[in-house]
Amino acid sequence: MRSLSKIFENRTIVNEKLLKYGFVKKDNCYFYENNIYNNQFKVVIELSKEKQTSKLIDLLNNEEYFLVDVHDYSGDFIGSVKEEYETILNDIVEKCSIPNVFKSKQSKEVIKYIKEKYDDDLEYLWEKFPNNAIWRNNNNKWYGILLTISKSKLGIDSDEIVDIIDLRYQKDNITKIIDNKKIFGGYHMNKNNWITIKLDGSVDINEIYKLIDNSFKLSLNR
Repeated sequence: MRSLSKIFENRTIVNEKLLKYGFVKKDNCYFYENNIYNNQFKVVIELSKEKQTSKLIDLLNNEEYFLVDVHDYSGDFIGSVKEEYETILNDIVEKCSIPNVFKSKQSKEVIKYIKEKYDDDLEYLWEKFPNNAIWRNNNNKWYGILLTISKSKLGIDSDEIVDIIDLRYQKDNITKIIDNKKIFGGYHMNKNNWITIKLDGSVDINEIYKLIDNSFKLSLNR
């Protein structure tokens, strides 16, 4: 039996997506079975809050096929079986879970606020930068960017990691809001049009909501 906790690391399993994929709910667990490799093997997956496991059953003798989890065991047959097995596991991760990279309380509040008000989800555009994600409006214009960085990148004398949000702001008034303590010039963005806010409680969440709404409106006009 294989633990799937590693492949679901930094991801949130969405129960509705599991059911749509073909999982069956029993008590508080979700179960999935699927025959592979010309019906010679069966994939069995169990997912719950406490447990995420999978196993491969050899249907010829109805026993678990442990060789698929032996890393240094090679051969064309095992390699082909393992490839098909891994494809299913990766497909379930992709289609039945969403990234859960941003851990701060305010990050979670912001993600929830934008989803409820604008029905927009974070988009993870850069495979090499999994800690960067954006929101965009229906016109494909970005109005928010969520990142995890070191405070030192904002000019703060600290290597502490913090979640930040980049938002659009009025060019004519931008210097009035930037104090380089709570609100900064846009990190990795045009500092004439974008601001950055630390999502560590230093700015009241209701004020952040207002700045998100302001950014969204600005994105519609550009």
